[in-house]
Amino acid sequence: MRPFKSGSLLLSIASFLITGYLQYAQAAELRGDPSNYRTILGVLKPGDTLTLEPGVYRQGLPLHNLKGTPDHPIRIAGPAMGRPAEFLGREGHNTVSLSNTAHVHIRRLVLNGDNLDVDAVKAEGHKACSFVHHILLEDLLIIGHGADQQVVGIASFCPAWNWIIRRNVIIGAGTGLYLGNSDGRAPFVGGLIEQNLIVDSRGYNLQIKHQIDRPAGIGMPTQPMHTVIRHNLFTKAHNASSGVNARPNLLLGHFPREGTGSEDRYDVTHNLFFTSPGEALLQGEGNLSIARNVLINPEGDAVVIRPHNDIPKSVDVRQNFIAASGKGISVSDAPSKYTQAVTGNWIFSPAGLTGGTQSGNQVAPFHLAGQSLPQWLTLARDSAARTNEFAPLAEVAHRICANRADENFRPQAWIPDSLHNHPVCQIVKQLSAVINKP
Repeated sequence: MRPFKSGSLLLSIASFLITGYLQYAQAAELRGDPSNYRTILGVLKPGDTLTLEPGVYRQGLPLHNLKGTPDHPIRIAGPAMGRPAEFLGREGHNTVSLSNTAHVHIRRLVLNGDNLDVDAVKAEGHKACSFVHHILLEDLLIIGHGADQQVVGIASFCPAWNWIIRRNVIIGAGTGLYLGNSDGRAPFVGGLIEQNLIVDSRGYNLQIKHQIDRPAGIGMPTQPMHTVIRHNLFTKAHNASSGVNARPNLLLGHFPREGTGSEDRYDVTHNLFFTSPGEALLQGEGNLSIARNVLINPEGDAVVIRPHNDIPKSVDVRQNFIAASGKGISVSDAPSKYTQAVTGNWIFSPAGLTGGTQSGNQVAPFHLAGQSLPQWLTLARDSAARTNEFAPLAEVAHRICANRADENFRPQAWIPDSLHNHPVCQIVKQLSAVINKP
């Protein structure tokens, strides 16, 4: 046996630590503009920050094989104040294109599709893409992506996990967010989708596709995960497709039927859903928790839990405010081996509640909904609780519902003034009034 050489070991450890320190100590603060940013993208390394100058960017944002680390993500951001960095769509290329991308943060950009047949942000679905994980998409304004219902604001067609999609405004898209592929083989896992305003999509505001088997060997989580959908505004008051092309505002597909991922769950809480002509506001299957949301649909159903590609399993529909001209809550074709609890909801609907294990729900005709929302918000809850629950939603909804652009809140100034009178703003005002009540 060779003698243990402690000095050599210590030198090796020291060399490793120094190399790692130097790598991140050299992390750069870079500035780019429309003339040079594509060159800078090719040299970004973990810990680097690329700040983009105001201007019009016409060559997209391809982020392929770009990898930060958990402690040293790569950050790409537009200006915090003043004119934005605006990316225009171009034929044949998705604007923000992700493939084998990890630990990358993207903030404060305007993505203008110019009504072309391209997506704003897409984890690409080609064979070369094995994963896209730990992505932050924050404070993006996505416009001009509504030429067709198949055009998407934010899409993932490659296995994706641990995404944060936060405070984005998507206006008039064909589909707002489409996460996962239609064959079930590109799962979207463990996401946080919060404080987004998805306004007047043709089809879905948000769809998360069903999942077949969870891919192995690419680093996907193996423990049970939750995808959290909270404090978002989903509305299709204008522009929605009808007939066979009508879609719910939110559709949640099932998780793998067995094995890794089969115990995953969706948590849908403190969102505002408003108007879905000809379809439900929310449709789901699999494992679901739907709690403390406001769902108002003068043109159809509210909550429909039923088979789509699989079956409803463990379902909890709890303490929601629901007003719908069609069905209030419907749970159907669910096997008895799972529990579908429907508890403590206020429902104003001609077809109030069917299915599930029902307890403590209040059902009344749709026309009596009237001014009941403030009462529901304040019932048995103090001001601190109200603020914690719906203030994050009301705060971000101010971007489209304020009477004028707020000079101290620059992203709002990029949004068309015509949205300030959107019908959903009447509901937002009721939320804000209760939240701000002494």
